[in-house]
Amino acid sequence: MADLLSGYNIVQRIGTGARSQIYEVVHPETGQRFALKRVIREPHEDDRFLIQAIDEFEVASKFDHPSLRKALHCHKIKKWMRLHEVQVVLELVNGMSLHQHRVTDAARIVDMFVKVAAGLDAMHEAGYLHADMKPNNIMVCKDDEIKIIDFGQSCPIGHQKQRIQGTADYIAPEQVERRPLTRQTDVFNYGATLYWVLTGKGFPTMIAKTEGAGHNIVDPVPRKHIPTPQEINPEIPAALSRLVMECCADRPSDRPRDMKQVISRLELVKHVIDRRRAAGEKDITVSETGEAIEEAVLGKAGKAAKAAKPGKTSGKPGGKK
Repeated sequence: MADLLSGYNIVQRIGTGARSQIYEVVHPETGQRFALKRVIREPHEDDRFLIQAIDEFEVASKFDHPSLRKALHCHKIKKWMRLHEVQVVLELVNGMSLHQHRVTDAARIVDMFVKVAAGLDAMHEAGYLHADMKPNNIMVCKDDEIKIIDFGQSCPIGHQKQRIQGTADYIAPEQVERRPLTRQTDVFNYGATLYWVLTGKGFPTMIAKTEGAGHNIVDPVPRKHIPTPQEINPEIPAALSRLVMECCADRPSDRPRDMKQVISRLELVKHVIDRRRAAGEKDITVSETGEAIEEAVLGKAGKAAKAAKPGKTSGKPGGKK
């Protein structure tokens, strides 16, 4: 008999998220293994997290791209005529997030981020944004294959959210100001993620950390000069450093127009790195250590506030999500 109403047996719990538990499960008849996200309504709570899980399934089920995690089934359970629980069956991803294990070889980083950009481009072509790109949502698998996960904040291109949603170290100005979101919103989140991977430092966004656990919204204009990746590490190619900073421009119109343009520029960076190698220069590496990064999701209207931390997995190689 299956452990869960959706027809799967639980192997082990592999993570937790905002009001959710994530399990490795097996189909009792086929033996196939999947991940299952289980969200249960808490007493005196609205259905926001249940709806978010359903929305994640609706978005992820539309994709069939090697760099995007697949969603397979969604099981809705009612109790007393009210939605009580949602179980979403997902592709089981074996690997570690960039948050857990920061890659330090520049050539590998560029190759991986070409794949990330290709996955995001596939989302955009389908009419959707990820809207929460960050190291914890990029899984590095066998042979450096990439899986983008967690589509809980995803929305149609052009959508205008009523609440501030995102993650402090990666959030774009238009997300903070609750303006319509575009492809360039994902470009900003992507650039801020690449900034952290290259430098070990969080990109200064409009969400400023305060003493303790709080955040304040700050005006982007008076922010002091933000050091470029090349200023932090002179070995980083100028073309890569410029791309990161342009991705993180305050105005969407100053960023690359889409992920295709980002990929084209990363391919040029790969040629620069290959020429250096051919000339006998040593491989470009980045520091293994870095600042602690913000992984809390923001979610209150009008001001930034911490919410539950996203899913965690074992820090050992071969972790699962």
